[in-house]
Amino acid sequence: MSTTSKISRRSVLAALAASPLLLQPAWAQNTTLKISHQFPGGTINEGDFRDRLTRMFAAEVEKRSKGSLKFEIYPGSSLMKTNAQFSAMRKGALDLSLVPLSYAGGEVPEVNIGLMPGLVTSYEQAYGWKNAEVGKELSRILNEKGIVLISWIWQAGGVASRTKPVIEPEDAKGMKIRGGSREMDLILKAAGAAVVSLPSNEIYAAMQTGAMEAALTSSTSLISFRLEEVSKALTTGRAGAYWFMFEPLMMSKAVFDRLSKEQQATIMAVGAEMETFALNAAKADDVEVANVYTKAKAKVVDLNPAALKKWQAIARTTAWKDYGERNENCAKLLKLAEKTL
Repeated sequence: MSTTSKISRRSVLAALAASPLLLQPAWAQNTTLKISHQFPGGTINEGDFRDRLTRMFAAEVEKRSKGSLKFEIYPGSSLMKTNAQFSAMRKGALDLSLVPLSYAGGEVPEVNIGLMPGLVTSYEQAYGWKNAEVGKELSRILNEKGIVLISWIWQAGGVASRTKPVIEPEDAKGMKIRGGSREMDLILKAAGAAVVSLPSNEIYAAMQTGAMEAALTSSTSLISFRLEEVSKALTTGRAGAYWFMFEPLMMSKAVFDRLSKEQQATIMAVGAEMETFALNAAKADDVEVANVYTKAKAKVVDLNPAALKKWQAIARTTAWKDYGERNENCAKLLKLAEKTL
């Protein structure tokens, strides 16, 4: 071997050895991930709790990963349209999103279990899903579809109305109402309402113009989207609800799989820790929403157990039946969910 080739070989090896990328474990290679959601933006300490949760999650993961994972947060559908987020995660075109799972029902029918009227009636039952058979099966299905569940977030909801309170199914008759999912729309139709389909960040404009008279949505959205400005009545979810929305923080499986084992473990650990904050914040908003609407001079009422049972009875013969007949996965999920009632 000539002296020249010895020198050049030595130089190459020295350069490789000095390469900071090779000296660093995969864990230390910096990655910036984008988190998208449809809710109003705030700060880590103030604003819609779902936006705050994404910021808390990002800060904690960045800290524990020693800066190898950083995040950019895009609230208010500023990165992409609300309904495009789920599909973008499946393709690996979006890293993470906090989005109502049932919004993806047209693409993956199984996910409509996340807003099935009357199937979840308390936070205790809702959060019990994660470690129950129904939660494990739902996680498996989502994994197959290219989605990883990071934080389980559930919210109770109520009904804001431009006219009268909607408590009993008969109150909905003849009204133009937004349900929030195919299954929720089915029970409203059975009650005699005309249904309107749109994401929660478009409710205000529709109610303002009269294109819609009432909307079911989470307590937090009832506050964050300032619906008290266009409402004369509110039925809260604080004493019980047939509207429980599964609104998880999710991640693209393609993106998750590219991370190191340590990074994956950190993301999952921090995601699980955020669930206590989400539960407490959702419960607080169920109470706060009543104060906000009372201050705005709206008539505030609670759902009573008898009315809840009526809605549940309609749900069994319409929404549950329709969902269970869609495919084998749906039938299985429904059966497992009913075990938690």
